[in-house]
Order: sequence, then structure tokens, then C-alpha cells
Amino acid sequence: MKLIISGTDGSSGAESAVAFAADLAKSCHAKLLIVYVSEDKLSHSDLNMLERLRVSEGDALEEISGRILSKARVVAQEHGASTIELMGAAGDPAQVLIQIAKDKSADVIAVGRRGRGQLEGLLLGSVSQKLSCLAPCSVIVVPRPDTTAR
Repeated sequence: MKLIISGTDGSSGAESAVAFAADLAKSCHAKLLIVYVSEDKLSHSDLNMLERLRVSEGDALEEISGRILSKARVVAQEHGASTIELMGAAGDPAQVLIQIAKDKSADVIAVGRRGRGQLEGLLLGSVSQKLSCLAPCSVIVVPRPDTTAR
């Protein structure tokens, strides 16, 4: 195994996936690529707030991405991953992760079961569900920490 991708959205489920991916990368001496995919654009209310604060949409999205990726890097380092790359992108998270996996010939994509989606009743989140059906490599769906102890 040479390349493991972990998608993150900053949620606790994504943090668990990053930790799992880092453990796997450490044991396989693989590179870990952590990817944060932002939405294409902010909501109308978010844009109004940014306007009042005199912050550009691009700056706000870059700051959010930087914070989420920095936190994920710390988690990965704490779990022993030695070669870590961070990547930010915009668009549909599943499609972006699929394209990155194809372009970089990834061996595995690790994601959390539920992220920040709105449909709480689904067993898998829409991103993990799409990835498990469409990814060009193996997909590991890591449960949230609160669902592991039953």
C-alpha cells in the first residue's frame, strides 16, 4: 500500500477516519493524503454575515479549510503517520475524492460514517455511500466514536 486518502469535514466522525487512516498509513509505511472538500459556495445568510464583517468569501473558505486540515494533521501525527499531505478542494465531496483517488492511484479512501449532512436517519452518510459504490479503490467507512461502544 502506497497511498491512503482520508476525507475530512472537521466532524468527530471524520476525525475518527483520519485517526484510522493514520494508523493504517503508519503500519503500511504509506503516504497519507488528508482532503477537505468545501461546498462550492456559502449560504445567503453566511454571505451577509461576511459582508458585515468585511471578510471575502474566498478568505473565509480558505480560513475554514486551513483550520480543519491543520486539526486533521495533528490527529494524524498523534497516530504516527509520518508522510502527510494536506489538500483543499471545492465541490461535491464524493466526486472530488473519487477524482483524486483516480488521479493519484490511491489504494484506500477512509471516511467517517456520518459527517455534517442533514439526513440523520441514514445508516451511511451520502458521501460514504457514494464512495462505497463508485470509488476506484477500497473504501473504509469508520464509525463515529459514540457508535463503537455498545
